[in-house]
Amino acid sequence: MSPRDLLLILIVVLAWAGNFLTSALAMREIPPVLFTALRFALLAVPLVFMLKRPAPGQWPRLVAVCLCVGVLHFGLSFTALKLAGNLSSPAIVMQSYVPMTALLAWAVLGERFGWRTGLAIAISFAGVLVLGFDPMVLERPQALVVMLVSALFLAIGTVLMKPLRGLDMFSQQGWTAVFSVLPLVALSTWLEPGAIATLPSVSWVGWTGALYAAFISSLLGHGLYYVLIQRHPVAQVTPWLLLVPPLAIALGIAFWGDRPGPKLWLGGAMVLGGVLGVALRSLRKSRPAPVAEEI
Repeated sequence: MSPRDLLLILIVVLAWAGNFLTSALAMREIPPVLFTALRFALLAVPLVFMLKRPAPGQWPRLVAVCLCVGVLHFGLSFTALKLAGNLSSPAIVMQSYVPMTALLAWAVLGERFGWRTGLAIAISFAGVLVLGFDPMVLERPQALVVMLVSALFLAIGTVLMKPLRGLDMFSQQGWTAVFSVLPLVALSTWLEPGAIATLPSVSWVGWTGALYAAFISSLLGHGLYYVLIQRHPVAQVTPWLLLVPPLAIALGIAFWGDRPGPKLWLGGAMVLGGVLGVALRSLRKSRPAPVAEEI
């Protein structure tokens, strides 16, 4: 890889890791479901002009993917970040969607994996259990459960996405934004009564968090990632993206007051080690593998 492309990878990693901090700051003022709706409303503005139609007969699948990923995954992941009160555990636990995707692909699509991949999956889930006993996580165990459910919906969306044809990354993001805004606004109205009325009083911190999530994390981060996988094998790019959770942890320690204990470090290492094992084994078989994700 050229120094230029390594710099692009670093920008992607920093953009995705920074999103944990900026979103957590914004959600001090904006409830999580409404924050998710704002993210997608802002993201839809530029991407609506880049939308491509899916192949004939694939509209129902596309809508299902958008609802799983946009409404359920992102809505729940921001809720988990709000509930957790820290950046470290959500950044790690969200990566459990990678082994979940491998298991769902085996159960639904009939994809096979060897014992090494099975061992990597087991290590990842064991890491979540170890992480769950960290005192910082035990204070708010509901956040761990919500993030696991969020990861499951991302895994479901990823499996449903595999047969889609004719859509690039920007179209996929655009359709997700378009189909997610109204359901998220409706859910916010129901679950967060009065939240929309408070938007005029939101400070620049809240709006900066929403703008960052839409344009830096999603548009810039995913856009550069798309450029990189056009230039290089996915196996060459994927390992670098696993720097996102450690950097998010570093930001949590530096700016959010996180104090992860030994169990979180050990569990996190197990989760990310298992994720890397699953991804690399899948890539070795020349099949697209999920990668480390931003929130």
